[in-house]
Amino acid sequence: MSSLKLFDLHGKSAFVTGASVGIGRGYATALAQAGAHVAVVDIDEETGRKTAAEIASYGVRSVFIRCDVTKKEDVESMIARTVEAFGRLDIAVNNAGIGILGADEDYSIDAWNKVLSVNLTGMYLCCQAATRQFLKQNPVCGKIINTASMSARIMNCNASYNASKGGVVAMTQMLAAEWGQYNINVNCISPSYILSPMHASTPVEVRRRIRELTPLGHVQRPEDLHGAIVFLASDASNYVTGHDLLVDGGHTLNAWLTPLGRSVPPRISPDEESVQLKKDLDALGVNYDENGINPDLKPEIADAFRSAFHIGRD
Repeated sequence: MSSLKLFDLHGKSAFVTGASVGIGRGYATALAQAGAHVAVVDIDEETGRKTAAEIASYGVRSVFIRCDVTKKEDVESMIARTVEAFGRLDIAVNNAGIGILGADEDYSIDAWNKVLSVNLTGMYLCCQAATRQFLKQNPVCGKIINTASMSARIMNCNASYNASKGGVVAMTQMLAAEWGQYNINVNCISPSYILSPMHASTPVEVRRRIRELTPLGHVQRPEDLHGAIVFLASDASNYVTGHDLLVDGGHTLNAWLTPLGRSVPPRISPDEESVQLKKDLDALGVNYDENGINPDLKPEIADAFRSAFHIGRD
């Protein structure tokens, strides 16, 4: 087999949770461009159907499936509908996730439970249901890719989010150890601050700081994960399992107290950073400024950054 053929996903079938916009939409797009049929799985039906139609434009089959990943019956139904649409399941991409901001000394147990329920328990349910399907198929094999975060390594949000993402990494490694006997690869991808709608309220000052503290010099886009997801979904990664693939532009390498310098311009300009974000916001019907910012979409994020950076203060 040629090296390029290793990355070919033609004839493969996948689902991606949290696939309407952002990271999930990027994953679904990359898999489709590599030839896979893709089920777009989300709780946002209107936007999810738009994304599924866009995915189908790449010449593959795509369906939208509504699913609340915290409900076992929804997850099992999602797997069944994916197999009904495509005939089998080869690739399970578990990306659905949330974050709820708040200081830990005042954080409610309801918020804690909600974050862990989606980010960790929901992901476990999807891993479990996908593997049960893999075990029914001939030959028995499959690829599971979970979205973790650099927040599993650096403490940059709050206990609920960081604990959930640390849990994703540990769960991924344990399932990889357990399910390798079935030729099932289980890996995860850890992005950094990424320009998805969750960060559409991030002020320009914060984006500038991220660029300054990231060796590769630009804020991460969903497109920056395309290569990682195709690699882990394809035969190219057949001997890779239990791996947390950190895709962060080197952000977590930086321990300097001053911004990093640059000798040449970064590959991606500030204008290019927000292209996919603006497409996501268009799909959601959300207005934004020339930088792809709408401070009212996630006001709690905008307020948290303003407070941390003293934006708008004397």
